[in-house]
Amino acid sequence: MSDPQTVSSAVAKLYDTYPFPPEPILDEPPPGYNWRWNWLAAYSFCTGRKPAKQNIRILDAGCGSGVGTEYLVHLNPQAQVVGIDLSAGTLAVAKERCQRSGANRVEFHHLSLYDVEQLPGEFDLINCVGVLHHLPDPIRGIQALAKKLAPGGLMHIFVYGELGRWEIQLMQKAIALLQNEKRGDYRDGVQVGRKIFASLPDNNRLVKREKERWAMENQRDECFADMYVHPQEVDYNIDTLFELIDASGLEFIGFSNPCFWNLDRLLGKAPELIERAEELSQRQRYRLIELLDPEVTHYEFFLGRPPITKADWSNDNALLQAIPELNPCIDGFPSQVLFNYDYQVINISTPQLEFLQKCDGNSTLAEILASVQLTLDEIRSLIKQQLVMLTPN
Repeated sequence: MSDPQTVSSAVAKLYDTYPFPPEPILDEPPPGYNWRWNWLAAYSFCTGRKPAKQNIRILDAGCGSGVGTEYLVHLNPQAQVVGIDLSAGTLAVAKERCQRSGANRVEFHHLSLYDVEQLPGEFDLINCVGVLHHLPDPIRGIQALAKKLAPGGLMHIFVYGELGRWEIQLMQKAIALLQNEKRGDYRDGVQVGRKIFASLPDNNRLVKREKERWAMENQRDECFADMYVHPQEVDYNIDTLFELIDASGLEFIGFSNPCFWNLDRLLGKAPELIERAEELSQRQRYRLIELLDPEVTHYEFFLGRPPITKADWSNDNALLQAIPELNPCIDGFPSQVLFNYDYQVINISTPQLEFLQKCDGNSTLAEILASVQLTLDEIRSLIKQQLVMLTPN
C-alpha cells in the first residue's frame, strides 16, 4: 500500500472495526491523570515556570476513542478542546465518552491531520499521541500540525521506537504473510495472530516478549489489532526521529521521561566513558543511550513554537522572590512518600512536606522559608522533581 488515500482508508477501516483505545466509558471523570495532558504541569516541565494563562485552546490531533480528549477537558477546566480523527466509528465512541463523563468543553471533527488547516485559529497545546507513525507521510502530518501551533505554544508527541518493537515488527510480517489475500480483514488478522502465539513454543522469543511486555493489554482484541495487524506503521530511531522533528520547524524542548535519557544510569561506573561521551553532540548521546538500552518502544516529547521563555532559578534572589505552588499532578500528597513526574517513588523530609503544605500560590518562597528550615538546594530538588511550580515575582 503506497497510495496515501488507500492507506488512510485502510487505517480508518481498522479503527471503525476496532475503536481504540478500548478503555471503558464512565459516567464520571476518568481516574488519575497524565501530567503531560495538564497544561499547568506540562508548561512548568517545559519552561520551569507556571504559565501566564489557563484559558487556552487545545487540539487533540488523532483523538481516537477520546480517552486522552476526556482527560484534556477534565484536567484543564478553563480550556476549550477540539478533537479530530480519521475514523467516524471511533469518533462516535469519543463523543459518547465525553458526553457521559461531563467533558462538555469539547467539539469533534471528522478530519485527517493533513486537513487540520480547516480548523479556525491556533492552539496553545497540541496533543498528538500514537498518530504520526500511522500516517503515510508523517512529515507532512507534523508540518500541518506545526502550522496550527500558536507562538509560545507546546506540542506533545508520542511515536513508536523501532528497537523495542523489533519482535512486534516480526509478528506483523508473519501475520501478513499468512493472511495473504485476506490482508485488510482485521478480524481475521487477530484470529491468525492469536493462533500463531498459541502454537509457538513457550521459549520462542516472540512469545516471551509478548508475555513479559504486552500480554495484559493484548487480552483485548482492539489492542491486539492495533499492535499486530495495523496496515501502516513507521518506527523510529533517534536519527530518524530528529529528521521528523527538524522537518516540523519547531523547537525540541525535551523528552518527557528525562531519567531514561541520562547516560550516567548506564555508564556511571565508567567515568572515562562518560567523559568521552561529553565530546558527542546531544543527539549522538541520545543515540548512544538507545543503543545501550534498546528497550525503547516509543518516544514521548515536547516541541514548542518560539518564543518559549524558560525560567532560570540559579539566581538565589530571583528564586526567593518567586511564588511557589503545588504541581497539580502530585500523587500521594500530603505524605512523605510521593510519586514524582516520572512515576518514581520518592521520599521527602518532614521540613520539605511542611514547605509543600505552605505553597499556597500567594506567599513568596522567602516568606515561607521564614517559618520552614530548608536550604535553597533542597528547594531546587523539589523543583527538579516537578513537585512545585513557580511564578516569577
